[in-house]
Amino acid sequence: MIKQLVFFISMTLLLLACKSTKNVIGGEVDGSISTKKIIANHYGNQEDFKTLRGKVKIDYSNGKESQGISVSLRMEKDKVIWISAPLGVVKAHITPEKVSFYNKLQGEYFDGDFSFLSELLGTELDFASVQNLLLGNAILDMRKEKFTSQVADGNYQLQPKKAKALFSLLFQLEPKHFKVATQEVLQPEENRFLSAKYTYQDISGRIFPISVQVVALDKKDRTIIDLNFRNLELDKTLNFPYKVPKGYDKIILK
Repeated sequence: MIKQLVFFISMTLLLLACKSTKNVIGGEVDGSISTKKIIANHYGNQEDFKTLRGKVKIDYSNGKESQGISVSLRMEKDKVIWISAPLGVVKAHITPEKVSFYNKLQGEYFDGDFSFLSELLGTELDFASVQNLLLGNAILDMRKEKFTSQVADGNYQLQPKKAKALFSLLFQLEPKHFKVATQEVLQPEENRFLSAKYTYQDISGRIFPISVQVVALDKKDRTIIDLNFRNLELDKTLNFPYKVPKGYDKIILK
């Protein structure tokens, strides 16, 4: 079931399907900039849009097997994420209230909230934090607590001043647009680790990920998910058809 959940997470991590026009590279760190200013720049540079649609290539590997799939996606910012594999074999529909997906090949579906993902990662997750993960924004609001900063790997690296009880966080922001270069969540007691690394591109003056690599470690299991995006269209009128077929078995995640 963990494998199925990781696959579902990979499906949700494909928001920003982008046709590359200009890769975002370069930028130099300023060693004198304050932590407060770094965080302010991060939130000041977040992109605004209403809807997006496109395609994404997902490559999945767990050390024993590898899979690749291209999917279609539609999104209305802050409201809904819709994902469909070819021929509608797998569909997902995610809103701030509910997470739902079904698999025609297995004749099963999941319908619930974000509580299981929150328990799995050891931190409270909701639609906003998942959306931030996909957009290259910090998954937690850095304005709500104090952070320390330093220069690392040519980026600004930030960590909370006050350690969390069950997990630790690390963010690296690239210096050109202050988007997330890397974000990590570590649960040492559970021997779990999740990281997301980003590269970016400029689409008509707006900065979106061009690729995301997600690495998930759960004890001895290692999963790598590579996402490559293409054919992004922004601010089109979209619909989000979704209905679980009758007779499917409900998945119970434990």
